[in-house]
Amino acid sequence: MAQTAQEITPLDYTRYDFKDPETYQVRLHKGLSREIVRKISELKQEPAWMLEYRLRAYEHFVSRPMPDWGPSLAEIDFDAYTYYADPTGKKPERRWEDLPADIKNTFERLGIPKAEREFFGGVGAQYDSGTVYHKIREDLAAKGVIFTDTDTAVREHPELVRKYFGKVIPYNDNKFAALNSAVWSGGSFVYIPPGVDAGIPLQAYFRINAQNVGQFERTLIIADKGAKVHYLEGCTAPIYSTDSLHAAVVEVVAEPSAKIRYTTIQNWSKNVYNLVTKRAVAYEDALVEWVDGNMGSKITMKYPSVYLKGRRARADILSIAFASEGQIIDSGAKAVHSAPETSSKIVAKSIAIRGGQTSYRGLLHVAPGATGVKAAVRCDALLPDELGRSDTYPYNEIHEEDATITHEAVVGKIGEEQIFYLMSRGLSESDAIHLILMGFLAEFAKELPVDYALELNRLIQLEMTGAVG
Repeated sequence: MAQTAQEITPLDYTRYDFKDPETYQVRLHKGLSREIVRKISELKQEPAWMLEYRLRAYEHFVSRPMPDWGPSLAEIDFDAYTYYADPTGKKPERRWEDLPADIKNTFERLGIPKAEREFFGGVGAQYDSGTVYHKIREDLAAKGVIFTDTDTAVREHPELVRKYFGKVIPYNDNKFAALNSAVWSGGSFVYIPPGVDAGIPLQAYFRINAQNVGQFERTLIIADKGAKVHYLEGCTAPIYSTDSLHAAVVEVVAEPSAKIRYTTIQNWSKNVYNLVTKRAVAYEDALVEWVDGNMGSKITMKYPSVYLKGRRARADILSIAFASEGQIIDSGAKAVHSAPETSSKIVAKSIAIRGGQTSYRGLLHVAPGATGVKAAVRCDALLPDELGRSDTYPYNEIHEEDATITHEAVVGKIGEEQIFYLMSRGLSESDAIHLILMGFLAEFAKELPVDYALELNRLIQLEMTGAVG
């Protein structure tokens, strides 16, 4: 007798949906104001230039209207959130054993120490507003690799931070970039020196624990000339009856001939607004790869982008979106070709089931003078039942005749003959559908490390529980 998916993998969602007692060394009151922004900067003992940057961003956030496109964000009450909640009130620990027991147990349940021991060259862990743990392997540090939290980088590497911070994504880029710039806390700072190949991936994990708390990490990754790095990121939160807010900013800089891969698997609970700005710049002969997975949240708006500023720069963006009941995932990608002979490839796959909604929203821009550009966009959507919805909003702005551009989009359903064939081979209906879904996502899954691919498979199984039968 064939085993069901439930028998093969125990579907215990408590791995993600658990809460620690809300005991924090520092937790500011709810609401956003200039005083709150000043207090965050004061608690961090930041230099004057960072406080000034925060305050300029706050003024822009207040004056800028909410986006009038995409999913409705009208229910967000910015005064309902706590903008700074630090569980320890001190610098990140370098030894896992020194973490408070409840925080350590949280990340152990999520598999972080095991991942550090077996796979990664460095690990950072953020819990609400505070980075509680950060460590890099000694051999990487000896090569000059910097991998720390962004708060520490402001103190210990001020020249590098000032050179790059806010240059890829200025505070006035959009309303939520302005919000992040005003109240940011934690995140990762990575610098790879010229010619250095980090070799082993670096990982960060972001966890929201408290109710009505916003998380606003700020990540900055720089690969200097000829350098290479792979950065991985995971995110989760427990389920509450009220909403949480996640508004991150990620800036990526690939100097000439550098290579950066940024891999994300986000599994926020279905009461989180996930409103993220991610952008990279790639200079001559550089390569930037986004591998972006969106599995959870109430509403996600996220569009990883690459600005190709140097001749022969390349962008490769691969994303998936999986929306179930009560979820809207509005995601996509942007490739902006500003230099000749640049190339980009965007592959976006989405699954909408049980009333979930997915949207691909993308931009392909070829600037005047960017000759010899090659770009391809492919959007594939799968609707396993009659309740899901998928939309596509592509924008192609081509200002050069000497460009090779392709765009294709396909929306399909699971064929009854596919299910019948697999069931005739002994699979249950739910296992057959799960196998078809994983085949649809295979192009994405094969780009993930083994642990992440297994996790993706497990998350799909969780979402499919109860979807059929």
